[in-house]
Order: sequence, then structure tokens, then C-alpha cells
Amino acid sequence: MVNGRTVLERFPAGGPRGSWPAEEFAHARRMEGLAAEVVMDLATDTFLVVVRGEATADAVA
Repeated sequence: MVNGRTVLERFPAGGPRGSWPAEEFAHARRMEGLAAEVVMDLATDTFLVVVRGEATADAVA
């Protein structure tokens, strides 16, 4: 967990579909009840699917 966020998955930003794979993954997690969102990590040129807060540790485990 970094800054109160848990990274669920990472997707390369240079892919041919852009952020779509990350958005689709986040949508699937939201359907499971997690408050997943997509953020861009500029340092690594990666889309991250993250959930915020401490409640995520229980949901992910």
C-alpha cells in the first residue's frame, strides 16, 4: 500500500488500446464491490488500477 492506496494491477501506457485494459479491469473490480479507479504513473508510463483506504486490505485478501 502506498499513500493509502493499494495497486491491484499495472498496465503499460504504450499499448495499442491505451487505458482501455486498465479501465475494463477497474470496471470488473467495481462490479465485485471494490472502489477501483485508474490512475497514471508518469514516472513508469503505466496505468495503475488502485483502491483507496484501509478497507481495501480486507477486500483484497
